[in-house]
Amino acid sequence: MILKHSHLMMVALSITLFLLRAFLLYTWPRTLNNRWLKVVPHVIDTLLLLSAIGLMLVIAQYPLTHHWLTAKVLGLVAYIGFGTMALKRARTLQGRSLALIAALLSVGYVLGVAVTRSPTLGVF
Repeated sequence: MILKHSHLMMVALSITLFLLRAFLLYTWPRTLNNRWLKVVPHVIDTLLLLSAIGLMLVIAQYPLTHHWLTAKVLGLVAYIGFGTMALKRARTLQGRSLALIAALLSVGYVLGVAVTRSPTLGVF
């Protein structure tokens, strides 16, 4: 139970920090150069990944074997890609905004799949 709650806490912190950085990108972009805003998200995401691996081992369900976990991993890859575009890679504000929306839709899908344990029901 501690592992599950740790994982959920890291999910909440990771999404919150992503939203904070997106907000700062639009309001005070220079603030994104603060060292803690560059380091803390990586620490939290590493802890999130470790807790996910731990949960996977405890419940003995694995990606490529269980379709809902495969969907979560693919959704996570999309979230990371779109998030990187939104915060760093896109050159225009419009591109960053579209990538931000795509990242939020991706994370919403991942959360939906996590709750329903269904790749198709995760969209609802």
